[in-house]
Amino acid sequence: MKLTVLGGGGFRVPYVYQALLSDQGSPRIDDVWLYDTDPARLKAMAEVLARFADGHADAPRVTVTTSLDDALEGSDFVFAAIRVGGLEGRVCDERVALDLDVLGQETTGPGGLAYGLRTIPVMLDIAHRVRRLAPHAYVINFTNPAGMITEAMQTVLGDRVLGICDTPSGLGRRIATTLGLDPSRAQFDYVGLNHLGWMRRVLHDGEDILPRLLADERLGDLEEGVVFGREWLRDLGLIPNEYLYYYYFNREAVRSILDAPQTRGEFLARQQQEFYQRVTEAAGGSAVSLWRKTIADRSANYMAEAKGAVQGEARAEEDFRPDPAHQGYAGVALSVMAAISRNERATMILNVRNGTTVSALPGDAVVEVPVTVDANGVHPLTITQPDLSQAGLMQQVKAVERLTISAATTGSRADAAKAFSLHPLVDSVTVGRKLLDGYIDRIPEVAAVFGGHTS
Repeated sequence: MKLTVLGGGGFRVPYVYQALLSDQGSPRIDDVWLYDTDPARLKAMAEVLARFADGHADAPRVTVTTSLDDALEGSDFVFAAIRVGGLEGRVCDERVALDLDVLGQETTGPGGLAYGLRTIPVMLDIAHRVRRLAPHAYVINFTNPAGMITEAMQTVLGDRVLGICDTPSGLGRRIATTLGLDPSRAQFDYVGLNHLGWMRRVLHDGEDILPRLLADERLGDLEEGVVFGREWLRDLGLIPNEYLYYYYFNREAVRSILDAPQTRGEFLARQQQEFYQRVTEAAGGSAVSLWRKTIADRSANYMAEAKGAVQGEARAEEDFRPDPAHQGYAGVALSVMAAISRNERATMILNVRNGTTVSALPGDAVVEVPVTVDANGVHPLTITQPDLSQAGLMQQVKAVERLTISAATTGSRADAAKAFSLHPLVDSVTVGRKLLDGYIDRIPEVAAVFGGHTS
C-alpha cells in the first residue's frame, strides 16, 4: 500500500516511519512518498529515514518529491502535517497577539485563527486533488489547527478525513501508568474539541480509576498536575487537556510568555535552522543521533510557560525526556491504517464528524471523542454529554472556528473580524480588529486570503 506524507521534510516523519518499520501485518505500507516544498528538508529527512531502515530487509521504500500530484496519485492513505507560512509565520502568529497583550500560541487563541486562515485554502486544494487522484484514500490529518482543518476538508472528502492528536491518548496513558496500571487495558471517557477537552473517566477493568488518582499524592507527578496544580484538578474532579491551561490561567500564561526572552516559535526556528544545516553535513548514523538530540531539546521546552520554565532555556542532559505522546501519535496513525486496511478493529480518540455524539454542537462539526475504527470507517462512541461549562466553551470556540473557515473560503473580512473578536481569549471587538489587521500586515499568506475583499 502507498502512504503519502505531506510535510515530508518535517521533524515528526521519523516517528511515522519507525512505526511502519515495526508493522508486520498484511497488507502493510510498503511504499512511502514524502512531499515537501523544500528540497533541502526532504533530502535531510530522507537521510534520517535511510539510517533507520538499515538492517530492515523489508523496510518501506521511500520516494521524495516536490510534485504534489505525483505524491498523491494512487495513494491508499495520506498523512498531512504541513505548515503553511513556515516557522516565520508561526513567529508572527505569536508576536502579533503578544504585541496586543493577548495569548500568542500557535493553535490556541488568535494565533490558531491566523494559522487556520492561511492553511485552510491550501488544505482544501489538497482535498480536491485527493478526490481526483486518490479517490479511495483516507486522509489522516495532523496539520494544525487539527479540528478546524479536518472540518474544512470534510466538506470535500466527507468522513474519509479524520484528525489525530497525540495529547488525549497521551493523557490517558499517563493517568494509568502513574497508578502503575497497564494503559492498554484502560478505556477513556473524553470529550471536547482539538486542544480543548476533558478526561472525565478512565475505566481500568471496569473501575473508574480517576477518583483514586485525584486523591493520590502522585497526582502531582502527572504532567497535568504540574501544569494545573493538584488543587484545581481536584476542584474540577477531572483532568483537562493541557492546552486548557491557556483558558484557566490565561493572564498567567500571557505574562509568562511576554517575560520570556523568546517565544516557542522563535526557539524552534533557530533550532530547526541549525538542525537542517548540520544534518546535511552529518555522515551515517550521526544523522539519527542529531535528530534524536534535537527532538529531546524540543520536548524539554514543550509548553515551558505552563511548567514554570523558560522557552529555550538550557536543561540538564538527564532532564531531556522526549514525551511519549509525541511518539504515540504515529502509533495512532498506524492503528487507524491497520483498522481500515486490515479490519483490525481499534478504539482511540480522534477528531471526527459529530453526528449526534455531542448534542450541543451541529452534526457536521468536528469533535474530539472516543471512536472505534474498522474496515467500514470511523464510528463515534456514545458518551455522557458535557456539562454546562464544557459545552459553553466548546460552542463558543466552535462558532469561532466556523467563522474562520467561512472567512478562509470566502475572503470575508467581516467573518474574520468576528472570529477574532468573539474568541474567549480575545473578548474585545477593538482588539479583534487590530489582530486581523496585524496578521494581514505581517503574514502574506493571510493577506492573500482577503485580496480584493472588503466584506
